[in-house]
Amino acid sequence: MAQLATAENGWIDTTKATDPEAIALVKELLETQIYCNLSTCSPTGLPWSSPLLFVWDQGLNLYWSSAIAAQHSQNLYQNQGRAMVTVYDPRRIKAAFFAGIATELTALEPLQQVLSRFDQRAKRPTPRQAADYLGASPRRMYQFTVQQAWVSGDRLLSQGQLIDTKVQLDLDCLKDYFSP
Repeated sequence: MAQLATAENGWIDTTKATDPEAIALVKELLETQIYCNLSTCSPTGLPWSSPLLFVWDQGLNLYWSSAIAAQHSQNLYQNQGRAMVTVYDPRRIKAAFFAGIATELTALEPLQQVLSRFDQRAKRPTPRQAADYLGASPRRMYQFTVQQAWVSGDRLLSQGQLIDTKVQLDLDCLKDYFSP
């Protein structure tokens, strides 16, 4: 049953799960922001946060490259790829929040397609090749599959304090919005 945001439900609004404006905010943020924030956790509970250049596709998968030895990469390997990604516009205090699973992108053709997107978005003068992220390379390209999504909701007044809320989005509806 859909609920408005309250302290009892962690300030999560589920009444707008299919709201076109909330869903459009996700696309707007993905199109206008070039950095995401990846949050991971070590097996011992140490949180880790990393800003990363990212690209995305029509299936609502996000991609980034990182060093294999980086703390966030190691956390992904040790925690079955579980992570959170936030894409936000700090000027408007609007954000999209994604929970999901990150895996190494190892197939040549999809890897080259993702690299083409990176070359365009990063305005790289020299295109990268799939070999730059395979084999003995110290870097890998990661694919993040979204399993849950939220966007910034209304700010509510509670006991004289402003509380930030989130709108939990219907994932099927969100993915339909992105499909061609």
